[in-house]
Parts: sequence; structure tokens; C-alpha cells
Amino acid sequence: MKRFLIIALILVILSFIMGLAFYPILPEDVPSHWNVRGEVDGYLPKFWGAFLFPIVTVGLFLLFALIPHIDPKKTNIEKMEKYYGGIVVLTMGFLFYIYILTIVWALGARIGMNIMIMPAMGILFYALGAIMHNLKSNWFVGIRTPWTLSSESVWKKTHALGGKVFKISGILAVASILFGNYALFVFIVPLLIGVGYTFVYSYLEYQKEARK
Repeated sequence: MKRFLIIALILVILSFIMGLAFYPILPEDVPSHWNVRGEVDGYLPKFWGAFLFPIVTVGLFLLFALIPHIDPKKTNIEKMEKYYGGIVVLTMGFLFYIYILTIVWALGARIGMNIMIMPAMGILFYALGAIMHNLKSNWFVGIRTPWTLSSESVWKKTHALGGKVFKISGILAVASILFGNYALFVFIVPLLIGVGYTFVYSYLEYQKEARK
């Protein structure tokens, strides 16, 4: 676990170094949000534009480090250490990538945010999907419904399905760059449908098990 947390900590430190290095040349208003067409529609003051992401990642890092110690099922997290660590590194790496894109845009490079973000989103979701069926029951990561937390078999079945949903969503995220302004919808709509179906599936599987 320590090696994954070390990687995550390095990313946090690098984000602060970036913020400090580029702060003097950042504009007074730093873009913070883009619409579905890849156009900036939100800004932050210079300080927050430079350091909000790093500050958020500190909180997230601390949470990731704390979870293995406070989860009521922490023995399960110990058993899936490398998969939990994979989630930590993937999440922190994705956020660091978004931070880099934000700084690059603020410095004047008018990159296509949808084109840059969606493939990374695809990699993130596909990798999480590959990890998902290896997750053991716990209270913090995975598909945590009342029914998956109440039954080991329902947890396993639901995560097997959820893994497929995430992998398909990852593929759609990469393919969505072909759809221009509709890229986000091509990714989000099927994902929401898949997540909703997975939620219902966990309930139905639990009811089926209860009837037996």
C-alpha cells in the first residue's frame, strides 16, 4: 500500500510545485470550467486557479490514506491492497492530468479540452472496470448499495456487472471524440443508464437470494 500512497503523494507535491512555478505568469482569472462545446464558462481568481486542485488532492490523499484504517471491513482492503492502490493512483493521476490541462490553457494554449479529457476519462473508466471485479466488500470503494453490503454474493455479482459497465463506458469515452459537441452526452447518457441498471440489478439479486 505504501508504494501507491508514495506515488499519490508525489503527484500532490508536483501539483504544488507547478502552482508555485507558474503562479507569477498566470492571468488574474484562471479558467475553471468548460461547457460541452469545450468553451470556458467559469473562472477562478488567480490564487484559487493555481492552488485549488493541489489543495483538493491533499484532502483526497489523506482520505485514501485513512480509509484502510477506519473501514469496518479493513481486512478486506488489506486483501485487495494492489487493487485499492490502483484506484488511488488512477484517481490522483487523472486529477493531476486535468490540473496540467487547466494550467496549459490558462497560459494561452487553446487546446481542445474535450479531445484531451475524454480519452483520459476513457482510460480511467476502463481501468476501474478492470479492477472492479477484484474488489472485496468494504464501505468506501466500489458499488456500495444496501444490498451489496449485505451479501457477499450480491457484491460479487454486482461488481462483475459494474466492471463491464465501466469498461464499455471507457470505450465510449474514447470514441466520443468523434462526435464533437455531443461527446459528453455519448459518454454520460450510457453511463447513467448502466449505473442505474447496476443499482437495480443489485436489489433484484438480493431479493432473489432472500427468497431462497
